[in-house]
Order: sequence, then structure tokens, then C-alpha cells
Amino acid sequence: MKRFNLFAVLTLVTVFAFTSCKEKTGDDANAAPASDTTAVAATPVTDPAAAMTDPAAAAATPVPTGPLTTIKFDQDTYDWGKVMDGDKVTHVFKLKNTGSEPLIISNAKGSCGCTVPEWPKDAIAPGKSGEIKVVFDSKGKGAVGGKEDSKRVTVTANTDPVDTYLTIKGKVDKKEEAAGK
Repeated sequence: MKRFNLFAVLTLVTVFAFTSCKEKTGDDANAAPASDTTAVAATPVTDPAAAMTDPAAAAATPVPTGPLTTIKFDQDTYDWGKVMDGDKVTHVFKLKNTGSEPLIISNAKGSCGCTVPEWPKDAIAPGKSGEIKVVFDSKGKGAVGGKEDSKRVTVTANTDPVDTYLTIKGKVDKKEEAAGK
């Protein structure tokens, strides 16, 4: 009976994870951007036995196992300046595998549903480069005179530490006549 309940919880968590994001549409929501990648066989990213015995492990982001490598971004913060409420901001963070092992990015997650990252799904060979594209939807985020907004993307990979953080920020302005309505 206990195993059945754990299975039900895992199923619900999976269903919630796939239905909670309003920003993603279609099969290409997390399509990898064009990058200089070399296909390398990836090691398994989760331990199924741990997921069956520990519900927290089942809900956690899969972390690649195997040899660690290093990652270097051309920048970890992007300031878009000022946009109007409802505009979408897109920025591409360029990265390079600076280690001696294939880089495996298992996940990239925005701090909220308005920030959607796309990352390479194939391993990136040592010395090769890739990109993480981040789209921020400013709808409903503005204020008259501009409101500071900052969003974070957590990139999980076979690096130490496993999480690397990218930030996009700027002001979101709302037209005065729209604010009075």
C-alpha cells in the first residue's frame, strides 16, 4: 500500500510539473538553440531507487552523475534597460565548457512562469560552446514611471556547484493612461 501511495504522489507531481507552466507551448518550448555542440553519450541523470524511497528526491531536479566539468558564461547578468508592460525580452547567454569532461545541462529553470529558458539537450564537448536563450514576458509587471524587475534562471549541470545562476533585469514601465483604467 505504501508503494502505491508513493507512486500516486510521484504521478501527481509529474502531472503538476507539466501543467503548471503557462508560458510553454508545443513541443518546441525547450528546443535547443543552435550551438556548437558535439553529441556525447550522457550518463544517467537520476537514481530511480532513490526516487522510490525518498519523495523529496523524486520531486528534485535531476542532477547529472559522473565526472564533473566546468562552465563559463560570457556574462551572468543581463540588463535589458527599460521596456513597456507586455513586451517580451529575449537574451542569449553564451557558455563554454572549460573543463575536460562533457558538459551535461540537465535543467534550466526560471524563477517564475514569466521567465522561460531554452538550453542544449546534447552534451557539450570540452572546449566547445553553447547557448541558453531566456525569454521574459513583462505582461502585468509594469508600473507608472517604471518598476525594477529581476528574474533568475537556475542552470543545473554536472559542475561543482551543480547550480549556476543567470539574472535578467531592468525596468518595466506602464503607460499612465493604461494605469488609470
